[in-house]
Amino acid sequence: MVSIHNSQQLHSRSIKSIPGGVNSPVRAFKAVGGSPLYISKASGCYLWDADGNKYIDFIGSWGPMIVGHAEPSIVHAIKKTAESGSSFGVSTELEIDLAEEIKQRMPSIELVRFVNSGTEAVMSAIRLARAYTGWDKIVKFDGGYHGHCDSFLVAAGSGGATLGLPDSPGVTAGSSQDTLIATFNDIKSVHDLFFRSGDQIAAVVIEPVAGNMGVIPPEMGFLNEIRKLCDHHGTLLIFDEVMTGFRVAKGGAQELYGVKPDLTMLGKIIGGGLPVGAFGGRKEIMEQLAPLGAVYQAGTLSGNPLAMAAGLATLKLLTDSAYRKLESNSSNLERGIAEEISQVGCTGVVNRVGSMLTLFFSEHPIRNFSDAKKSDHALFSQFFREMLNQGTLLPPSGYESWFISLAHEDETINETLKSIRSALRNVSSNTPL
Repeated sequence: MVSIHNSQQLHSRSIKSIPGGVNSPVRAFKAVGGSPLYISKASGCYLWDADGNKYIDFIGSWGPMIVGHAEPSIVHAIKKTAESGSSFGVSTELEIDLAEEIKQRMPSIELVRFVNSGTEAVMSAIRLARAYTGWDKIVKFDGGYHGHCDSFLVAAGSGGATLGLPDSPGVTAGSSQDTLIATFNDIKSVHDLFFRSGDQIAAVVIEPVAGNMGVIPPEMGFLNEIRKLCDHHGTLLIFDEVMTGFRVAKGGAQELYGVKPDLTMLGKIIGGGLPVGAFGGRKEIMEQLAPLGAVYQAGTLSGNPLAMAAGLATLKLLTDSAYRKLESNSSNLERGIAEEISQVGCTGVVNRVGSMLTLFFSEHPIRNFSDAKKSDHALFSQFFREMLNQGTLLPPSGYESWFISLAHEDETINETLKSIRSALRNVSSNTPL
C-alpha cells in the first residue's frame, strides 16, 4: 500500500486557499476516491510524489509530454530562452519558427495564431467562424469537451462527466442556445441538425478522435460525411486537435484520416509542457482576424517565447522514426491489456488510436458518449486505486485517455502489464465481472 501522508497534508493546506484544493477539477481524484497526489518531480515516464513514491505515468500532463518528462533538449531550450527574457509583449522569431513548423506538418493551416490555452483557441475560433459565415449556431458532439468557454459547457465530457456535473451553473441560456448537439459516430444525427438549421450553422466542431469521453475513434467515413455536409451548406469544419495534434500522427488526425478541416485548434504538444494554444486554417478565414480584419483577439502572453522554444524542441524530436516507436510502444500496451483481460476473464474494451488509449470496463463496443457512460466506472475506480498502489498512475477518470510517450520503453510496458494483471485479479476477486 502506497503511503501518501505528505500529499494528504499538502491537500489539507491547499483547500484553505484554493477551491477544492486544486486548480483543475480532475486533479481532486473525486471520481476515483482517495486523496489526490502532489508531485515533486518527473523524469522520462516516471513521477515522484511528495512522499517519494515513484509512479509510471500515463497522464503525461494530459498529453503534452509525448517525449517524456524533463527531456534534456527541451529543458535546455527553455533555460537558454529564459536567459534572454521570459516575455516581452512584442514579437519574437520563435513565434515564426513554430508557426512555420506547424504549417509544414499540417497543410490545412495556412495562417496560425497563438494563444495561451485550448479554451482560448476554441473561443477565438468560434468567434472567427461566426464572423466569417455570418451565422450563429455551432454543432458539437455529446461528450465532446472543447474547453470551458460558456457555449461549449453543454453536453460536455471530460471533467464535467467525471464529476457527474450537469451543464455548468453560471452559463446563461443565451450563451448555450446556439449550441446544437449531435452524437459521435452517428451521421444521421448530424444530418438531422442540418435539415432543421442548415442555413444557420456557422461551424461543426469535433475532436476527430474523441478523447474526452475516453478514446473513441471515428468510424469509417464519418468524418468524410461531415466534411461533405459542411461543404454543401457553407459551414466551416473545425477540428479540435488539442489532444490529437502531432500525437496520433505527424500531421495529426487530419493526416491519419485524410480529411481537411477549415480551421484547426491546437495545444498541449506545441508547448512542450508549457501553457499554449493555437488556432489556424485557410488564409481567407484567418485574415478576418485583427489587425488584418475586424475580428478581435489578443493576449499579453500569446506566443510566449518559453512555450515557443519548448514546442519547437518537442516537434524536432517527433520524427518519422519517433512515430514508429510510439506506435510500437502503444500497440504492445494495447495487445498486452487485451491479453490480461482475457486471462482474468473480466469484461473490457480497449480503444486506441496512436499513442492514446482507454480501457473501458464494458461488454460492448464503445462508439459514443452514451456507450462510455454505460461502462462500469465504479470498477474503473477500484482498478485505478489498485494500479496506484502498485506504482502506476493512470488518469483518475474512466472518461480520459491514457497517454503513451517515447519514454515508455519495452521494460516499462512489461512492468505496467504485470501491474494490470495483478490489479485485474484483485478487483475481480471483489467484484463479479
